Amino acid sequence: MAKAYLEKLCKISEALELENEVEANLDIKHFFSGAALYSNGIICASWSPSGLAFKLPQPEVNKLIASGKARSLRYFDKGHVKKGYVVFENPEAATKETWKKYFLSAITQTL
Repeated sequence: MAKAYLEKLCKISEALELENEVEANLDIKHFFSGAALYSNGIICASWSPSGLAFKLPQPEVNKLIASGKARSLRYFDKGHVKKGYVVFENPEAATKETWKKYFLSAITQTL
């Protein structure tokens, strides 16, 4: 299962030309059930059965959750909320360009 998410994350990263947009060392690796984008060795985004998640500034996290566009990231149903992260369900319903600002914002959190 992780392989499918690894391929999706690689494909969107390449399509958005993220490496040309930022001065960061970007790497994508699989994990248990999904894949994560690392910027300078720090996870800044992931794609898993839960959806497409981003590490974003807390005010933006709060705004996205309050608007209903995203939800809090939890690794397990009854697990704690991962602060500073939001997850978007059904990410394939949106265009790649929709995600570009979130990827760039998440990457800048590691700089």
